[in-house]
Amino acid sequence: MKILAKFTKKDLWSIPNILCYIRLLLIPVFVIQYIKAEEPGEYMQAAAIVLASGLTDFLDGFIARTFNMVTEFGKLIDPMADKLTQAALLFVLIVKIKYMFLLLILFVVMQLFMLVAGIAMLKKGRRLDGSKWFGKVSTTVFYAVMLVLVALPKLKQTTINILMLICGAFLAMSFALYVREYRSMYREVKQEEMANIDTV
Repeated sequence: MKILAKFTKKDLWSIPNILCYIRLLLIPVFVIQYIKAEEPGEYMQAAAIVLASGLTDFLDGFIARTFNMVTEFGKLIDPMADKLTQAALLFVLIVKIKYMFLLLILFVVMQLFMLVAGIAMLKKGRRLDGSKWFGKVSTTVFYAVMLVLVALPKLKQTTINILMLICGAFLAMSFALYVREYRSMYREVKQEEMANIDTV
């Protein structure tokens, strides 16, 4: 509650943030629909939920930027909704798709690094200024692959493996470039600290 108290009612209930709440609510709806799905039509319904989630993700960012409705709370809740949605997709697909756990491991390792590095930089008064282009590309590829895998569960294992490799390659690329970004930030902080010591 103390955290929420830092934000105004207008921030909490702006249109972009309401779309984020909808995206969060769609997570359990998708999980239930996918797990109980047996017929092609039921898998298509699960895919439609993923598509709706992706649409709210696009709209909240577009509306926030276009109508100057970017809020500090939005900067917090939007990536949280993204990561929870992605994690939910990977977790449920493990149930029905062989080797999906490998993508989940890569995803978890990447997110743990981002969390630890982000906290470390915040303590130094630094943070990444929004999502980078390579992160956006990786996310787009991720959702495209997941959408196909959810909608078409009867794909041949070879095709599934190729799609997972593509997704994994883009995740790994994004991970490596984020590591480089944080390493660069760390070096800048160290240089500033050394410069401050020299001037004392």
